[in-house]
Amino acid sequence: MSTQPILPPADESSPALDIYRQFRGLIASGQLGAGERLPTVRQTASDLGVAPGTAAKAYKLLERDGLVVTRTAAGTRVAASAAVLPGSVVRRIRELVAEAETVGANSDDVIDVLRVIWQAGSHASAPPDAESPVPG
Repeated sequence: MSTQPILPPADESSPALDIYRQFRGLIASGQLGAGERLPTVRQTASDLGVAPGTAAKAYKLLERDGLVVTRTAAGTRVAASAAVLPGSVVRRIRELVAEAETVGANSDDVIDVLRVIWQAGSHASAPPDAESPVPG
């Protein structure tokens, strides 16, 4: 993404942040393209079984991060400037997910390990096929 997300530390979670992350993933992967309309806040709240205020908070986070633009008559749409990950990165992520599912890995564990490796900068120094155990 072209801007820094406005998320609290990774150990904090809430329904609004979960909704934010889901939409952010859809936008970054290109599954929601520039100009595409998001469901209304009320529809999102109803679909996900959360309060409308929770969905509204997620939409505000998306808007502050520059991922969506909200207009009264046009609704909330993906911003033209929203960055999409390169196809090669999305393919590798899909491969990672498929492999993790094959070996029965927990999705939260995979995401946490990816985040730790990313933050440590180890992605540049570790060999691509390294199979070192990660403390858990």
